[in-house]
Amino acid sequence: MPTVLLITLILCLAASVLRAQGSSPEMDPSDVEVANDMETLEMELHQGCGSAHHAMEMLHLLEEKLAHREEYNFTGDMIETYIFNFMTEDFGGLNLSSNMDMKPGGRNKKFRHSMNFPADLMEGVQAQGVEQRLVYIYIHSPCIFQDAHNSSVLNNDVQGAFLQSGEVVGLSHPVEIRFWHDMVLDDTNATCVFWQPGAGLDSTGSWSRAGCKTTHGEGTVTCHCNHLTYFAVLLDPDATVTLAQLVLLTHISNIGCSLSAAATFCILLLCCFSRQRLRDNTTRIHMHLLAALLLLNTTFLLSTPLATITKGLCQVAAALLHASLLCALAWMAAEAFHLNLLIVKVYNIYVRQYLLKLCLFAWGLPTLAVAAVFIFRRETYGYYSIHTSEGYQNMTMCWLTSWPAHYATLLYAGLILLFNTVVLGRVVVILRRTQQPKWRVRKDWVTVLGLTCLLGTTWGLVFFHFGILLVAQLYIFTILNSLQGLFVCLWYITVHYRNKLGSISDACG
Repeated sequence: MPTVLLITLILCLAASVLRAQGSSPEMDPSDVEVANDMETLEMELHQGCGSAHHAMEMLHLLEEKLAHREEYNFTGDMIETYIFNFMTEDFGGLNLSSNMDMKPGGRNKKFRHSMNFPADLMEGVQAQGVEQRLVYIYIHSPCIFQDAHNSSVLNNDVQGAFLQSGEVVGLSHPVEIRFWHDMVLDDTNATCVFWQPGAGLDSTGSWSRAGCKTTHGEGTVTCHCNHLTYFAVLLDPDATVTLAQLVLLTHISNIGCSLSAAATFCILLLCCFSRQRLRDNTTRIHMHLLAALLLLNTTFLLSTPLATITKGLCQVAAALLHASLLCALAWMAAEAFHLNLLIVKVYNIYVRQYLLKLCLFAWGLPTLAVAAVFIFRRETYGYYSIHTSEGYQNMTMCWLTSWPAHYATLLYAGLILLFNTVVLGRVVVILRRTQQPKWRVRKDWVTVLGLTCLLGTTWGLVFFHFGILLVAQLYIFTILNSLQGLFVCLWYITVHYRNKLGSISDACG
C-alpha cells in the first residue's frame, strides 16, 4: 500500500512539472506596452523625426510610463533608459557611464557620456522612509529637442533624468554631466544648456544656460547643473559653418594650395637649373621660404585623403603638416629679421655662418620639436573632424587633436606675427623720415609690403575666429593664405625682373 501511494505521489509531481513547462509565462501587459513605445520611438529617431512635436509627445508619454515602472532598462541605437529604485535615506550617490566605440568619420558615431548624481540629491525631499524612483534617459538624435533657432548640440547627444516623486532644483552640490568629443571646443563655441519646455502645447521649447556651468577639458565637456532635466552642449551657430560653406572653403583651399604648390615648385626648379647661382643671402632666404611653403601646401593637400587610410599613416601626415607650418612661419620670421638688418640697420653687419644659423632656427627647431612630440606623445596627432552647423556633417583631416598643442601653435604663430609687425612698423617709420623722390618711395613701399605683409600679416586673421566675423574671416583667410605661395612667386619674379632691367640700364648708361 505505501508503495502505491508513493508511486501516485511521484506521478502527481511529474504531471505538475510537465504542466509548468508546457505553459509559457505571460509577459506583463504594461511591459509589452512600454517595449512597443520604446521601439516606436527608436524607429522614429532612426527615420529622422518627421515631426519634432510628435516625437516630443511620444517622449513625454514614455516618461509617464517609465515613472510607474519598478524596473525597466532599454538599450538601443538612438535611446537608452535606466530605472533605479532606492529609499530616500539610503541614497549615497550614483554614477552612470556609457563607453562607446569612437570611430573616425561617419555620421552616426557615438561618444562616451556619463551622469554623476551627488549624494545629497535627496536634500529637498521631505518624506523619509519612502521609496524613490530615478529615471535616466539618453537620446542620440538631433530632431526631438529643436528650438526656434534650429540650434545644434554636441554629437546630437542629450542626457536627462528625473525623480518620480517630483522635480529637483537648487542642489547645493550639482549634478555632473559629461560629454566626450573629438572637436576643438572652448567657452566661445560650446556651452552647457538644459531643455526648457514651451509654455503652450504648440510652442517649441528652448535651450537655457541658467543653473549650469561649463568646464572644458581635452576631449570632454563637463556640465555642472543644480537641477534635473534634459542636458546637452550647445554649439554656437556663429562659431560653425554650414555644409555648403565648408564645401566651398574646401574647394578654395584645394585650388589655392595647388596653384601655390605648382608656382613654388616651378620657381625652385628654375633656380636649381639656372646658370646664375644664388649669390646673396636675400635670394637664398626667399628660396628657403618657397621650399617651406611648397612643403606646407603639399602636406595640406595630402592630409584629407590620408585621413581615410590607417591611423598611423594619418598621424605621420599630421606631424608633417604641423612641422611644415612651423617651418613656414619660422622662415617668415627669418625674412622679417633679414629685412630688419637690410633696412633698419643702415650700416653693414657681418654675421658669421648667417644662413646656417637661420636654417637651424627655421628648419631645425620646428622639426626637432615635432619629432619629440611625435615620439613621446604620438596621440597628439590624428583624426580631426570639421563639424558644420547642420546635421553634423563633417570633413575629417589629419591634424592636431590635443588642446595644449593647439594653443602652443597659436602662441608660436602669435609671437612671430608680433615680431613681423614690429619690424614692419620700424620700416614704415624709417621710410617716412627719409627724403626721397616719390617714385623711389613708391618702389620701396611696394617692396616692403610685398615682402612683409604677404609673408606674415594675413596669418593674423586666425585670431579673429569668433562671432559674426567668423564666415568672412574664414573666406579671407583661406583665399589669402592658400594663395600665399603664388603671391610670393609673383613678387619674386617682379623684383627679379625689375632688378635685371635696372642693371641693364646702368650698363647702358
